[in-house]
Amino acid sequence: MTIHKEGRTLLFWMLVVLAGINFATHQWLPGQDTVLNLILLASIIIYLLVLQFFRSPTIPMPVDEQMVYAPADGKVVVIEEAQEDEFLKERRKQISIFMSPVNVHVNRSPVSGIVEYFKYHPGKYMVAWHPKASYENERSTMVIRHTKTGVKLLVRQIAGAVARRIKYYVKEGDPVIQGGEFGFIKFGSRVDVFVPLDAEILVNIDDKTKGGITPLARLK
Repeated sequence: MTIHKEGRTLLFWMLVVLAGINFATHQWLPGQDTVLNLILLASIIIYLLVLQFFRSPTIPMPVDEQMVYAPADGKVVVIEEAQEDEFLKERRKQISIFMSPVNVHVNRSPVSGIVEYFKYHPGKYMVAWHPKASYENERSTMVIRHTKTGVKLLVRQIAGAVARRIKYYVKEGDPVIQGGEFGFIKFGSRVDVFVPLDAEILVNIDDKTKGGITPLARLK
């Protein structure tokens, strides 16, 4: 298990601050062992919670080009037919994954291909499962042209009420590989995937997913 690059600076300064707080309280409250131990315990718990959020596990790279793999760890909260009007301009099957603060927040490409379209949108910070979050919250939209079939898939990172920082590492024209990292969302959020209407959906509502591991759909 490694720590993701997005968390290393934060974790370093958080450790410095928490160590400073504990050192200062020992100076200000000598002999108050119960209080000092509670502050130390709280510091350890807070640090471990943030540390686990930035974990970045190594996964076996998927190899099935017909499969569309989950772009994130989390829970499936939406499976429905929806109109996609930003780029595809057509009806698609939408699969949405909600990422809680305890999930790994690395975002992975569901297929291999070329980034045909990418755009970052500033926006609101409604709760990530709100229906309007897909087009009103801060978000990024990526369209991948599948290497083998030419099918275009749209992947959307969506910030939530707690997650207020979307990070992405791709631009138009970049190649992406199935299971490869393309972004990160800090502290809870949602990722939508829009697949063709004839794709076979392989998950159900409330299913748990693992980024780059769980098959969401099979392309025709």
